[in-house]
Amino acid sequence: MACFFFIFCLLTYNINNSKSCRAYIHNGFWFFKLLLLGAMCSGAFFIPDQETFLNAWRYVGATGAFLFIGIQLFLLVDFAHKWNKNWTAGTAHNKLWYASLALVTLIMYSIAAGGLILMAVFYTQKDGCMENKILLGVNGGLCLLISLVAISPCVQNRQPHSGLLQSGLISCYVTYLTFSALSSKPEEVVLDEHGKNITICVPNLGQDLYRDENLVTGLGTTLLFACILYSCLTSTTRSSSDALQGRYADPELEVARCCFCFSPYGEDTEEQQNLKEGPGVIYDEKRSTVYSYSYFHGVFFLASLYVMMTVTNWFNYESANIETFFSGSWSIFWVKMASCWMCVLLYLWTLVAPLCCPTRQFYV
Repeated sequence: MACFFFIFCLLTYNINNSKSCRAYIHNGFWFFKLLLLGAMCSGAFFIPDQETFLNAWRYVGATGAFLFIGIQLFLLVDFAHKWNKNWTAGTAHNKLWYASLALVTLIMYSIAAGGLILMAVFYTQKDGCMENKILLGVNGGLCLLISLVAISPCVQNRQPHSGLLQSGLISCYVTYLTFSALSSKPEEVVLDEHGKNITICVPNLGQDLYRDENLVTGLGTTLLFACILYSCLTSTTRSSSDALQGRYADPELEVARCCFCFSPYGEDTEEQQNLKEGPGVIYDEKRSTVYSYSYFHGVFFLASLYVMMTVTNWFNYESANIETFFSGSWSIFWVKMASCWMCVLLYLWTLVAPLCCPTRQFYV
């Protein structure tokens, strides 16, 4: 599947008109594309010297998977800045936007703090679980750090739109990734005073839910693919493509909306100007494509590699099975923790970059 999307990524590169010959490859020929996909999936079983192929392919998969994670984290940070900028623009006309900013910020920090407290209660014990305690302390400290940096005078001087809304959203995501990582950690078994094996550092709740392994595995797999599909679709919108290429709308054209990310006219600067000067026209690909076809297939190519690495236990594919993904794996645990720290570093860079490179213009 990854090779399928990679081929179409190359075939649709630099298509600027939906009426071009190569555009029909993306918009049509569905029977032949499905036939090609089935043939490629079947042909994968006949690759000679599969051991060498698997050893090389897992490094390609790891690279693509980390790129996919990086794109998601970049878009999350961009979404946080865009959200704050949009709602802050509304305060110039209606002071109620200040209340909205304060309420949402308070909710997000409450979720982050509550999540860390609950994890400290259920994933740590008085004796032992030192690794969990250290990780919770480090990630909680990072949430506090980004909050202080976001409202520091030096950052506020260069970025007046920086505030606690962005850091609150990032803190919530860090809390979620921490919980996801701790949930993916293999169970630790020790001997009690009676010589019996006991499991520590995991919640002792809802054990009956894990008796039907097929139900848990099926539900978990469905949620996994649903989340990845949603990430792919949101990563291939026009606004996401513009964000990755560093194209942003003029701040003077910013119109505050509660659901700012679902604008019916997109975020094209020219279209926003037309809305002010005359009747709006919905973008219909008559002049050019609404989104990049090549970028669309590229994201699905990286997502396919991410799914491959996830369900094959990353670098330990020899012992991989679908149950391992839900029962715990050190590979998955450290990948999620690395994603957590990468998200914090990426957000911190957006705050301090204007200070480190004062001669450059940054758009966040």
